[in-house]
Amino acid sequence: MARPEPGGVRSAVRGSAVVGAGVALLVVLYGAGLASRGTGELRIPAAGTTSFLRAAVFVALALHLGELAGAALARSGPLPRTLALPAALAGAAASAGQIVVLAVVSDLDIPATYGTREGGLLLVMANGFLLAAGCVGTGRPRWALVPLTGVILAEALRAHPEPYSPEWGTALTVVHLTVASLWAGGLCHVLRTTWLRRAAPADARAVLARYARGAVWLLVVLAATGTLSTLRRLPADVVVTSAYGRVLIAKLVLVAVASALALAARRRLRRSRDAHVAARVELAVLAAVVLVSAVLTVVPDPHWLSTR
Repeated sequence: MARPEPGGVRSAVRGSAVVGAGVALLVVLYGAGLASRGTGELRIPAAGTTSFLRAAVFVALALHLGELAGAALARSGPLPRTLALPAALAGAAASAGQIVVLAVVSDLDIPATYGTREGGLLLVMANGFLLAAGCVGTGRPRWALVPLTGVILAEALRAHPEPYSPEWGTALTVVHLTVASLWAGGLCHVLRTTWLRRAAPADARAVLARYARGAVWLLVVLAATGTLSTLRRLPADVVVTSAYGRVLIAKLVLVAVASALALAARRRLRRSRDAHVAARVELAVLAAVVLVSAVLTVVPDPHWLSTR
């Protein structure tokens, strides 16, 4: 049987990437609207644009935090080109973009938008990303943890303006967002590192194994915080009749698939077998989780539907 030509394989990979990017864009732009059909919930202004910008924020956090964690796991040896600086700049741009969107839909000028609760928190996030970019640009990448912590806290506060136990929701989101960023971003950096070190399979496998051991605990914490957030945020009687419930179900399915792939990769590593294919598919599923999570932050709070 003839082996496929390298050029053909690369073309197939590029084609798959283009198709995947197109599907991802459709999910982000139209996911909130599709999930709200037939629920009776009010339409959220600029839902698609906001989902896109929040997805960019989540990706930026994952890439930056994941690189910091992944570099520690990689230890000595060659490392891939850093993505921290472009990620931080993209996060700053996405946060600033949300301020503009908020100003447009609220019919406010930019200074007045800064005075609102959400506008002020988005400004904190934009500045936090810029400070993180400055840390990377001045050769102090680890210092970026301080402003990135501020970004995560501001996003958690922004996501929980509801009057019922916002402090618990904020705390859960801080942990959940941090752990999710480390899981997805750390895996991305580790896979890039193992590809760079593919000429030394034992070294590459060791890096992936170190990540897999820590990822199990990340998965446990993610499941715990996600379950608690669901119990406090989603009334049982609107699980399938609210946009929030529908998007959450989609997210839970994707997380379950990613978890199964993570466990499969860990099992293959224990048996000294190659786990890179399972890990790459896991990363693709985690990317879908990030996109669906962005949509989840845009759909309406389901409590009003439950108490009508």
